[in-house]
Amino acid sequence: MQRGFQLGLLLLVVQLFQEGLGNIPAVTLAVLGFNVYLYMFPAAPLMTACVSLQRVYRYKEWRRLFLSPLHHVDDWHLYFNMASFLWKGIRMERRLGGGWFLYLLSVCFLLTGLVYLLLQAALTELTKDSDPFERFIDVSSHSKECAVGFSGVLFALKVVSNHYNPGGVTYVLNIRVSNRFASWVELVLIYLIAPGTSLVGHLAGILVGLLYTVGPLENIMKTCAAFVSSDGNNPRPSSYFNSSGYSGTRQQRSEDLRHAEDYTADTSDYTESYIAGLTEEEQIKMAIRNSLNDGGGTRQRGTEHPTEEEELRRRRLRRFQPEVSNQRRRL
Repeated sequence: MQRGFQLGLLLLVVQLFQEGLGNIPAVTLAVLGFNVYLYMFPAAPLMTACVSLQRVYRYKEWRRLFLSPLHHVDDWHLYFNMASFLWKGIRMERRLGGGWFLYLLSVCFLLTGLVYLLLQAALTELTKDSDPFERFIDVSSHSKECAVGFSGVLFALKVVSNHYNPGGVTYVLNIRVSNRFASWVELVLIYLIAPGTSLVGHLAGILVGLLYTVGPLENIMKTCAAFVSSDGNNPRPSSYFNSSGYSGTRQQRSEDLRHAEDYTADTSDYTESYIAGLTEEEQIKMAIRNSLNDGGGTRQRGTEHPTEEEELRRRRLRRFQPEVSNQRRRL
């Protein structure tokens, strides 16, 4: 069913043009546009798109996990969610890169629904003895609710975004709050101001964000990404190959330096032992004879690379050439 053009949607379009479509990263713009499209042309009615433990687990309607985050109740629901996502998406996509941001967004998209079902299952158990909680929260109503909207994913992104700016502060309804506690404060304030919102859905998003920032989720995602991107022979992250390559290059260069030092030392020792006990004139004659032999060998080998023995002879020749010149001048 096609919806009419409404005020919340109009404000969202105005905000997009104020931001500048060229300044919005591709993934953020695509996800935002897809949410707007499904608001204008819903894939399913809200009552068949919302997610609840009874509908998903008992009646096996697993498609609700995919439909629920992408549908919104009205234009204001869409506007507030997408305006928040626009701000978070621009910052996080530029920081993480489009590929990883899309990966993170997809994981939060799926896990938020699953964690939501687990929380509803826990609340269902609490309804059997809910008297201690009734004065603070209506447990039975939250255990039976059917949620829809992108808010849970936004809370997960908020936790991750605040994790990258631990020393910063944010304002929640003009209240200055540290980034470490901003998500929890917003969770409580939204529930107090708008009791109809899904407290469990927002809490599920916070827990997914914590799984990424302080839990094992980030490492699991990196391992899965490395396995998918590898060639199958060595399922390692691409960063491993880069660091290993650089390390291997450094090791190879250090080995080459050690070989060069050992070769220089061996050459020096060999030369000194070879000419020990000879007079200066005998050393000059030996150098001339070796240089003649070296020239003949070089002509025979042509353009082949010199061996270590040839290099040794050339070094002896360069060492004694000044002495030969001086001796010839004296003669």
